[in-house]
Amino acid sequence: MSGGKVIVITGPTATGKSKLGVMLAGALGGEIVSADSMQIYKYMDIGTAKPGPEEMGGVPHHMVDCVSPFESYSVSLYVRDAAACCEDILRRGKTPVIVGGTGLYIESLISGRDFCAAPEDRKLREELSREYDGSGGEAMLRRLAEMDPQRAQKLHPNDKKRVVRALEAALSGESISQHDRRTREAEPRFDAKTVVLGFKNRQDLYDRIDARVDAMLEAGLVREVEALLKMGLTPGHTAMQAIGYKEICAALEGRTTLPEAVETVKRESRRYAKRQISWCGRYPGALRIDFEKTPDFGKALQLSTEFLAGPV
Repeated sequence: MSGGKVIVITGPTATGKSKLGVMLAGALGGEIVSADSMQIYKYMDIGTAKPGPEEMGGVPHHMVDCVSPFESYSVSLYVRDAAACCEDILRRGKTPVIVGGTGLYIESLISGRDFCAAPEDRKLREELSREYDGSGGEAMLRRLAEMDPQRAQKLHPNDKKRVVRALEAALSGESISQHDRRTREAEPRFDAKTVVLGFKNRQDLYDRIDARVDAMLEAGLVREVEALLKMGLTPGHTAMQAIGYKEICAALEGRTTLPEAVETVKRESRRYAKRQISWCGRYPGALRIDFEKTPDFGKALQLSTEFLAGPV
């Protein structure tokens, strides 16, 4: 474990991860490293539930409000930047507290996964893309099967982007399957102890999500999206694909009504929470704290500190 010990606070949206993270960091002398794929973007505060200065409680926060919404940020960039933050915190004798619900970001950061199965070759990609258009997905998938049969079995011939990328990787050196195998066998970058927050009753979580969306509307989510559009952002930008933003954008552009957009935000947020809950099943040995209707953060802090003080 080259990077030392870290704490992870995760779980579905609206479970109080940010609050518990600040409480734990304050108690343990730690600093927060956000693992939220949308809180990284500047000017996107309300719809991402980005913690403000008061909620941060004087605890340093990293990987929040640090990327232009015009930038197409990726998990590989996140791993690079967040790992540097964690290593700097550890060098200063403090504890990184990784807080967020973007499971892929957390898993990739802890594992130390690199995403360079092969260097990108735009010229080769364009050639393969033209070949795909001419030969068809079935023929391209058969070609991939000769070089990377494991990857080929996982792909559909209509998935042009992934088929082309897999061929590009295989032709450039290391196939995606070889890369994945090497990554799985590598020693994790960080030694993590994980706390997963949730609710005993799924409906209580959904009610909190709906209430949070209503609160975002009252806080000015529509004005926030209007401001982003005036800046020149479009629905095509990665940042505007976030739940809450794309739906409100559709309403502002007349593609739906605002009440319909709000209901869609709530529905998609609940669906996202279900996916997050499934992802959280990946953490063996994690402390799982399931709240009743109202989170008991005092109890959660006690349970977490006891868990973190225990044997690794």
